[in-house]
Amino acid sequence: MGRNILIVESNNDKYFFQSVIKHLNYNIKVESPIFADEDYRPLEGLDSSKLTKALKDLKADIQKEDIDRVGIIIDIDLHSEADRIKFIHDCLVKVFPKAALLDRVNQFIELNFDDYQIQLACYFTNVDGKGELETVLKLIKSQDSTHADCLQSWRECLTRNSKQITDKSFDKLWIANYVRYDTSTKDDKKDAAKKLTLNYALENKSFIWNLNHPALDDLKAFFRLFHNPV
Repeated sequence: MGRNILIVESNNDKYFFQSVIKHLNYNIKVESPIFADEDYRPLEGLDSSKLTKALKDLKADIQKEDIDRVGIIIDIDLHSEADRIKFIHDCLVKVFPKAALLDRVNQFIELNFDDYQIQLACYFTNVDGKGELETVLKLIKSQDSTHADCLQSWRECLTRNSKQITDKSFDKLWIANYVRYDTSTKDDKKDAAKKLTLNYALENKSFIWNLNHPALDDLKAFFRLFHNPV
């Protein structure tokens, strides 16, 4: 039996998905993210050249390792599901010209080249068809979030003064405050540079998220594709 692996966008994605996979007791490896350093992640989202490079790396790995199934998870952001599927498929055929048509999420297609054959499926991080990881995390928080919730009053103040902040930016700020102020301990604050970051919280403090939240049901269904033979 070969390995099942995931291609994801960022370290934050990697650590969160690893927490969910561990919670489910599944055996799926999350690869190094497309954007290993959050500081260099493009603000406008995933670039096709980055995904294409990740797929080229995958192709090289397939020829060296025993890989059965591959999953690609990216944020849906403000795109439609159809546009996101086309984005992935267009990158796929640059690297795997004979790839079957990718036309839906949570369903495998065959990737064949030379004497190799693997299965690939995709999923888009979202809440009600839009958003990204922070959108999900905000929804599934499990602890008191008074500090983070008070940002809503600040946002309303901005609006009254003809200033705006996007939902994307607001969710990131909300999560940062939830991690730094609502869920931190005295020990965390002694090593603030390391332990008051989202990366650290996702990797080491999964209890501050409700991993049984219904919003994760579709993601878990995607992971089941890799856990059980199809």
